[in-house]
Amino acid sequence: MKNSLRWASLSVATAMVFALPALAAETAQDFVTKAAIGGMFEVQSSKVAQDKLQDQSLKDFAQKMISDHGAANAKLESIAGEQKLQVPSDLDSPHKADVDKLQSAAAPVDASYAKMQKAAHDDAVSLFEGYAKDGDNAALKSFAADTLPTLKMHQEMIEKVAASASASDSTTPAVTNTDATDPAAPVPGANSFTEDQAKSAIEKAGYADVSALTKDDKGIWRGTASKDGKSTPIALDYQGNVVAGAN
Repeated sequence: MKNSLRWASLSVATAMVFALPALAAETAQDFVTKAAIGGMFEVQSSKVAQDKLQDQSLKDFAQKMISDHGAANAKLESIAGEQKLQVPSDLDSPHKADVDKLQSAAAPVDASYAKMQKAAHDDAVSLFEGYAKDGDNAALKSFAADTLPTLKMHQEMIEKVAASASASDSTTPAVTNTDATDPAAPVPGANSFTEDQAKSAIEKAGYADVSALTKDDKGIWRGTASKDGKSTPIALDYQGNVVAGAN
């Protein structure tokens, strides 16, 4: 009886050991679903962001995403069809939320787009590397291995431009107008500066202790700041002009 129990326990333990890799491995359908959603996100987010980007290297990157991932998506769909696997027709909720953020955000969106692309390509490289090594479908393993070098190239590209794009997104004026620099009063107009961008622009103009910033109905950021030890009302218009003493 004791021997029977020992053999039974050993059998259960052995079964658990051999079951673990199967639980951890990506299935063909899992891979298709994740790869397709990732590819769709690259294309959709890049199309939405393209006209809101200021950095030319990011604009070029976005166009490359549309082209490269569009082609990869079509190839994946073809292979999945041959393997009788389902390809999702739309993004999942987290990816859709990111696209919606880009859609609703005011330009420029360089830093946000670069951050999303960096995270997306980190995920994609990890997914494709794993499936190329341990995947359960020969055709999809080959696709993953063939696509991986392009994904790694994209990953390196976005790493190089992300830092400069972040700096651009936080300091570049929403609109540059050389015909109306340093006006006596802030110029009304649609203002795409965030509060942090407005504060940074005012500080670059030589002011400190910038506080109480709010954007009025004319698109002008207003608050208080100090210069030469004196506090003064301060304003920043959509062109990037900083005007002290403005009411």
